[in-house]
This record gives sequence, C-alpha cells and structure tokens, in this order.
Amino acid sequence: MKHLFVFGTRPEAIKMAPLIRKFQADPNEEVVVCVTGQHREMLDQVLDFFEIKPDHDLNLMAPNQTLYDITAKALLGLKPILAEEKPDNIFVQGDTTTAFIGALAGFYEKIKVSHIEAGLRSGDLYSPFPEEGNRKLAGHLANFHFAPTERAINNLKLEGITDNVHQVGNTVIDALLLGLDIIKEKGEESYHEFFKDIDFSKRVILVTGHRRESFGGPFENMCNAMKDIALAYPDTELVYPVHLNPNVRNTVNEILTGVDNVKLIEPLAYPYLIWLMNKSFFVLTDSGGIQEEAPSLGKPVLVMRDVTERQEGVEAGTAKLVGTDYDVIMKEAKLLLDDENHYKNMANAVNPYGDGTTSQKVLNILKSQQ
Repeated sequence: MKHLFVFGTRPEAIKMAPLIRKFQADPNEEVVVCVTGQHREMLDQVLDFFEIKPDHDLNLMAPNQTLYDITAKALLGLKPILAEEKPDNIFVQGDTTTAFIGALAGFYEKIKVSHIEAGLRSGDLYSPFPEEGNRKLAGHLANFHFAPTERAINNLKLEGITDNVHQVGNTVIDALLLGLDIIKEKGEESYHEFFKDIDFSKRVILVTGHRRESFGGPFENMCNAMKDIALAYPDTELVYPVHLNPNVRNTVNEILTGVDNVKLIEPLAYPYLIWLMNKSFFVLTDSGGIQEEAPSLGKPVLVMRDVTERQEGVEAGTAKLVGTDYDVIMKEAKLLLDDENHYKNMANAVNPYGDGTTSQKVLNILKSQQ
C-alpha cells in the first residue's frame, strides 16, 4: 500500500514519527510525507530529530492567521498532492485542523483514511476548542480507527462507529521511548549545557500552558498559582517553556517575571522537552500529549483544564484534573510536594496509554487488510 502521512503541528509530528519510521522500514509499504506547516519551527525541529524528510510541504504558517485561513489553505493545498500521489491510505493524527482537513480531503477523493489516536472525547464541543470538533468530524470520515484505550473505543461506539476500530495504545509512548534512546545514543552533554541555569538539586516542576479556552481570567489564575507555589516552596524550580502566542506571553511575563525560582524559557524542541520531563518532579500542564508521556517516566501530572479527553489517566491515578481554579491548583501541588505517599501513589500508577508497541500494531493491522 501507498500511505500518505498528513500532519502539520509539533504534537502530530511527534506521534506520527515512530509510525512513519516503522512503515518506512517495511519494504512492502510505500511512504509519502506531507506537512502542512500549521506550526513551522517547532514542527521542523521534530522532523530533524527523528530524521524525517517531507515529500510535500504546504508551508501554511502565517502571522495572526485564523481557523478559516488554515482550513481553506490546507484543503486547497492537499488537492493537487492527492491527484499526484494517488495514495491508498491517508494517515491523520489526533485533533488538529490538519487532521480534520486531511480526513475531509480523503473523503472527497474516496481514499481510505486511518485516524491515529481515535476516539478521544471531552464531551464538550467547545473545550478543548477547536480540537473536540476536529476529532469528532475526522472520526466520522475515517475508515480505520486506531484508538489508544478501551474508553476511546466506547466513545466511538456511542457515535455509531464500530467498523475497523482497534485498540492499540498511543504512538506518543513509542515516540517518547524512541526519543530518549536517541538522546542516550548521541550523548547528553548538550542537554546539561542547555539547561545550565536550572538548579536540578531542587525539585523541578515542569509547566506547560497555552490553551486558548483559558485565556483571560482562568489563565491569570493558573499563573498566580504558579507564582505562589514557587514563593511557598523555595526548594522547587518551576520551569516554564512559554508558548509564542501573545495571549500567553503577556500574562506569563506580567505575573511570573522576577520570581527567582521561576525560569521562563523559550519553547523547547522535542528532545529537550522530554529530557527535562525525565528530570522533573511533577508536571503542571494544560497540554494533551504530556498527560500520556509523563506517567511513562513516573511523573505525576496536574491537568489545568476543566475537562480532559484523557480521562483514563485520571482514573488510573497518573493525572489529576485541577481546572483553572487557584485554590485547587495550590492544594494539589502542595499535596505532591508535602505528602511523600501521595506522590508515590501517583508516580507509581500504571500508565494506561501503552507500552511502546503501538506503531507495530498499526502496521500489522493494515497489512492484514491488504
């Protein structure tokens, strides 16, 4: 089969990378890679790290572009590529605008679509936005549904999607383990040098926060909680790679600049992020994939969102939903910092998102369909 992998953001690239490498290693499978460039610099960093060279690049990234711009340009950009390549199968991943448009383009051309990380649902169409809508739409257009967990499969069943649904785990765990192996093979000296300003004798709290539905008051609550955690626990080091979005940067800089043990740094390339995650004490985040990655490294996760489509982690005890409420964030962070047994219970809980064999399972399933 000829497979076209379509993706455009850093999280998609991370989760597609081990799958692409697995398919490329099989002499009976043909791989074509198309990136939309929905993210640019961060996307390119992941491609370089995993040594993946795109065959097509739509290069959609533009300042202050809207969802309308990305949607229209991606759909029109894919049309000639599908006409040229004539793939048997299109891979899309997750919940981005690129994933939805890749599935829609496949539908228009009557090409099979394989949806990686299928079946995630928060139950709220507007949170996360626009991701919840994107993944629901992609799910109803896809032909093969590679779901990470049983809950994801049940979500699809509730929407009447039952054909070609497979529970395979999440490729993000494949990528994490592959990435750490690559780092180890190449040596860690550059990582120690890169993070030389971080005091690793302290308990490092890795922070990521950028969700658009939190902009305004909720995001201010999150930042005020981070500030007060740092002030209350001088033996901690909060490290926050700050997203490029001005709505994030302005608030973060206003509230957190000047706190000695808060390190505001530029967004991290994927290998530096997973290296830092591996060195952290716990993670404070509103991101998606990190809720799955951190537990594989034994790192508790506090999720600063009101709802999560990754409820399995909450149920397994690897993550806790703290929303954007200042008091709840403070309470749960203090529990992890003060209560050793509570910390160990979260750190040692079994990760429900897979064991690093997802890519091989997907390959085996699609080969059985040929």
